[in-house]
Amino acid sequence: MCSKSVKQPIRSKISSDKSDAASTDPRHAARETALQFLYQLESQRGENLEMLEDFLTEYTDNDKTKSLAETWIQGTWRSLERIDPLIRSASRNWDMSRINQVDLSNMRLAVYQLLECRDISVKVVINEAIELAKQYSTTEAPGFVNGVLDSIQKELSKNE
Repeated sequence: MCSKSVKQPIRSKISSDKSDAASTDPRHAARETALQFLYQLESQRGENLEMLEDFLTEYTDNDKTKSLAETWIQGTWRSLERIDPLIRSASRNWDMSRINQVDLSNMRLAVYQLLECRDISVKVVINEAIELAKQYSTTEAPGFVNGVLDSIQKELSKNE
């Protein structure tokens, strides 16, 4: 169920005591945490997966955030053979190696959620991915991420 020494993360520790509402939401914080670790997995070719528990303990202090992030990270990483062809197909004219690793990690997480997390609405998955792109990537990234995920969602809907 989807509800449940490492390189420095993209950003500092995600804390449950931040003042803005998005950061205090454990699901949003779990997405940020998952993005950070998935980025590291991609950068290190999966060699640091065994350090996931240490990473989560160090960079988040909310049990729900830890549980969700762990589920999403492991699920995403184990599902790359299903996820990457969808991204490749939807990102026409882009070779996967040219996609920014942060954007790729963000889209992989979102596609995993579209495939496996039926308890999360499609709109929420895509909106959260766009927000992460705004926060962690280039000014062009939100539009790119939105376009790719929208295309994937339409394809998944046709196949259901």
